[in-house]
Order: sequence, then C-alpha cells, then structure tokens
Amino acid sequence: MILLRLLSHLPFWVLYLFSDFLFFVSYRVVGYRKKIVQKNLKNSFPEKGVKEIKAIEKQFYKDLCDYGVETLKLLTISAEELKKRMVYKNPELVKKFSDTNQSILLLTSHQFNWEWLLTSGCLYLPLGVDFVYQKQSSKTFDAFSLAGRTRFGAFPIERSQVGREVIRRKNILRGVAIMADQFPGHSSDKKHWTQFLNQNTAFFFGLSQVAFMTQYPAVFYGIRKIKRGYYEAEGFIVSMPPYEKGSQQIVDDYAKASEKIIQYYPAGWLWSHNRWKSRD
Repeated sequence: MILLRLLSHLPFWVLYLFSDFLFFVSYRVVGYRKKIVQKNLKNSFPEKGVKEIKAIEKQFYKDLCDYGVETLKLLTISAEELKKRMVYKNPELVKKFSDTNQSILLLTSHQFNWEWLLTSGCLYLPLGVDFVYQKQSSKTFDAFSLAGRTRFGAFPIERSQVGREVIRRKNILRGVAIMADQFPGHSSDKKHWTQFLNQNTAFFFGLSQVAFMTQYPAVFYGIRKIKRGYYEAEGFIVSMPPYEKGSQQIVDDYAKASEKIIQYYPAGWLWSHNRWKSRD
C-alpha cells in the first residue's frame, strides 16, 4: 500500500503515459482476455460490422487502462480535483428526496469510471453514501479498493452483510450504492433472467430483495466520458416504491437503464468480465 500511495502522487500526465504503456502490453502483446471481449461484443452488437466492433474493442482497452491509473489516483486526489473531473449534472434530483429525509438506492453499472462516481458522490450528494461491495481474496487489493472508495466518507457494506446492515442503518439518511450488472456467479446467488444486450442474461435477484426490504426510490446514474480523465454523471429515477415481495420489476428496469448507457458509449463498459458464463 505504501508503494501504491507513492505512485498515486504522480501527476496525471505521468499516470496516463503509464496507461499508454499498459494498453500496448495488454492489447498488443498479451491480448488480455481478448477472446472474452470479442465474444461479448459480437454477441451484444450483432448489427455492427467487423471494423466497428474492432474500434470499440480497441477503445475499451484504452479506457480500461485509464481506469486503472485513475483508480490509483483516488488514494491522494483532492476533493476539488475530483469534483472537476467527475461532474454530477443534476444533484438536485437527489436533493428532493433528502429534503424529505428519504433515503434512496443509487444504482449504476460497470461503466468507466465507476470508482470516481462512487467516491465523488460523497462530495456532490446531500446525503451519506453506503456502498455494497464484494470482499476480495487479496487482502492488499481489498485494502487498496476500500481506501479509495471511503476517502470522503462512504460507508462500506460487505455483500454478505447487506440485509443486516440495511436494517441496522435504516434511520440514517443515505443512498445505498449498488452495481448489479455482473454475472451472479456464487452457487447461493438467486438469479433473474431477462433480455440484455440481445442475450438472455442472468441478473442478481438480490437487488429486488434490497428494494423490497428498504422501499427506497431507485436512482440510476449513467456516466459519460467527456475526454480523457473527465466524466459527467446524470441521474434519473428508474423505480419507485411500493415494491411487492418477489417482484423483479426493479431488476428489469435496472437492466434497461444499464443497456441504454452501454449502447450510448459501448467502449466504456467492462467487457473483459465473463458476463455470460451460462445461459438459461
């Protein structure tokens, strides 16, 4: 962690030079998960030609490497610099809930740079931010991830403790941040199947359980990359209570919102994840 913190002090122009080197190695030399990326893109965009898919693939690797150094920078970046680089366009959307002491669900997908979105939410939004996370097997990586995400006050909730923590913190005005667009791979995970990017896709059933338990309005934040190192986030309401027990409407709404932002800027999503490991 000490070395990572020292590297985090490097200026952005140096970090982006390192990102360019990582791109060359991961894309040109190693071909990091290239077969998975190509398969996911072809299946998700059957209407696109070979050249268009190739262009998305190449830009994805560039954005992925930028994501790596930008996440490293979270260890030391100032609040002022982060707010300049990740702009929340309409924080007043959340204010109308906080003004009535109403907590909400904050939903987003793995669109670059979701780490900046979470951390800067503590600086922009008029309520506290809790976030659900999956504990990593590597203690070093887990500590690194939590250090960046919690720098400005976000509260971590380990995925296995969601139910208990949601109840324990029910009287705290907050937004509960959840990303649920990846494959629900644990054997204990309940799955909901829906159409997503032209494929029958499994989503986490747990999102509907959290919605039913809290009865919070759900706001989705989509991220738009303006230029290298600069992003905009815009929120909109995707679901409103009451939620019925067992209803999967919020999961379907979340899938549609995620799909919309991916179609707007395809290169910005995490295509290297083996999203479609199994099919219904």
